[in-house]
Amino acid sequence: MRKLRMEKWMVAYFAALGIVLATTGLHIPDGYLSPVTSAILFALVLPFWIKGVRDLRARVNAQTIPLVALMAAFSFIIMMFNVPLPGGTTGHAVGAAIAGIVLGPGVATIAVSIALIIQALVFGDGGILAIGANCFTMAVAMPYVADAIYRAIVGAGEPQRVRSLVGGAVAGYVSLAVAALLTAFLFGIQPALYTDAAGTPLYAPYPLSVAIPAMMIPHLAVACPVEALLTVAILGYLWSARPALLTSQAAPAPSGAAAGRLTGLWIALAALIIIVPVGLLAPGTAWGEWGAHELSELGLDFIPAGLERLGSLWGAPIPDYDIPALCNVNISYWLSAIVGTGLTVLVIWLISKLVVRKSVNEERAG
Repeated sequence: MRKLRMEKWMVAYFAALGIVLATTGLHIPDGYLSPVTSAILFALVLPFWIKGVRDLRARVNAQTIPLVALMAAFSFIIMMFNVPLPGGTTGHAVGAAIAGIVLGPGVATIAVSIALIIQALVFGDGGILAIGANCFTMAVAMPYVADAIYRAIVGAGEPQRVRSLVGGAVAGYVSLAVAALLTAFLFGIQPALYTDAAGTPLYAPYPLSVAIPAMMIPHLAVACPVEALLTVAILGYLWSARPALLTSQAAPAPSGAAAGRLTGLWIALAALIIIVPVGLLAPGTAWGEWGAHELSELGLDFIPAGLERLGSLWGAPIPDYDIPALCNVNISYWLSAIVGTGLTVLVIWLISKLVVRKSVNEERAG
């Protein structure tokens, strides 16, 4: 009975947490980075995808696939909760730190990347050319930094609850700060590297002197503490309900028996989906995610030529999570959350099944 009450309390906590998530957006739209920068970032993230698939084959089995899908779905849905920030912008959380700690950074890279790719392809949230950049900052940097910090604080032995929670808090805070700094750097170097003959920026118009404080101040003050809180909340739930996921030193991926009983987190995910229209209450757009027309409305006296040319490169089937035929933005957003989380879980399940089956066949052949 006590464990059941604890799980119900944690479900209510996660549902409430979904309302107050407040981190600055990190999605980079098309047109903000030059094609050269985008290609370099895609090349940088590719080895991490390869390693992630290898980790998936080595450390995930049929029983642990639901946990990978759960972490990916959490990342997708959490990023749909937008709240107002100072300066008239909005923000959203990422949830990649806890994925890196629970799954290991390699598998977490695949899980979060799938969520980001679906957001870009289906909903136009993040650019197509910028998939490599967005995956590098959120699906690579965050899980790897978070896991390294967490393991350093927890130590080599079996982790203790208090040290684990402290490690999770620090990991969540610092990993998001690193992701924000990388995003600000990518924005800030564009006007220094790519201009037209008159010296006008071709892509992101913000120099480093603007991009870094604009990204880092709200992150360090608001976003990073919230990411830390989110990480600690899920770690606290796992310590109460499924400590085997955190105490095994053999691999971050848990045993099948432990992974199969995460009812509380699945209910929390369902609760977040139900209340996801709350994410529409915040007016404005995340800093650095403005389109060309929004830049004009904000008072920018020029529109970078490359940004204007590439900004409409991809026509997403459900742009901005809006289904015009429904004539109701709240229902559109809610259905988009269902479609997005469903696609995320399905793609993770198919990829994991394929990888696990191939690994089993190779073992039998050997």
